[in-house]
Amino acid sequence: MAVKRFVHCYRLTKTYKQDFGRFCNLFSTKSDIESRQQFQKWHNGGGIFHQSACIDSTVLIEVGAIVHSKAVLGANVCIGSGTVVGPAVTIGQSTNIGNCIIGDSCIIHNGVCIGQDGFGFFVDEHGNMLKKPQLLNARIGNHVEIGANSCIDRGSWRDTVIGDHSKIDNLVQIGHNVAIGKSCMLCGQVGIAGSATIGDYVTLGGRVAVRDHVSIASKVRLAANSCVFKDITEPGDYGGFPAVPIHEWRRQVANQIRSSKKRTS
Repeated sequence: MAVKRFVHCYRLTKTYKQDFGRFCNLFSTKSDIESRQQFQKWHNGGGIFHQSACIDSTVLIEVGAIVHSKAVLGANVCIGSGTVVGPAVTIGQSTNIGNCIIGDSCIIHNGVCIGQDGFGFFVDEHGNMLKKPQLLNARIGNHVEIGANSCIDRGSWRDTVIGDHSKIDNLVQIGHNVAIGKSCMLCGQVGIAGSATIGDYVTLGGRVAVRDHVSIASKVRLAANSCVFKDITEPGDYGGFPAVPIHEWRRQVANQIRSSKKRTS
């Protein structure tokens, strides 16, 4: 009835559309208020959490952090100020996260560290080693999985980004300002230096190293123990130290084997 009366009173006015829009917004505002009431202040640290989240009593949620609905946080997790934990995110015990936005339905295993300062220094005119400011964030997409004891640094000149549906194994190091696309797979002990850019659907085998400021195109696969020193611009399989197209790397290995056999014979 209230809606009908409002329409009848304002139908002939020039501001009908605007006023009716404001009227409708009252209902959405009420809905927002009801949804906000489901968030509460966490007893340890003063951060905000949703009532449906499952949080161990030892968890620290600092002021300025928020944990959304149906998230699960294990023992001794620390959620630093400025962090947003998205809906249905699972975080394993002893994980430390700060300066980070985590998307929906992510899995973060035990001991992961996200959002700490990157490794950036410069030498001043007196020869002193000074720290470069690390003031930006890390952004984790939706449906990302991060293995135990992996580290992802916050950005300095751009946010560190992990794309949707990417999967990261244990003991992986991702430096500051790194941008990783969607549906990438990083195997154990991969190391990616600062400001590298990696496209979509990239696979890095175990212990692959990527130097700073290089770019890797989408749909590249790198064999285990490879090292990327320069940009890879074409999709395909690569391997070696430094990384080259896979057929070239196999020829290099075959030549080395033949040469070593000649020396021993």
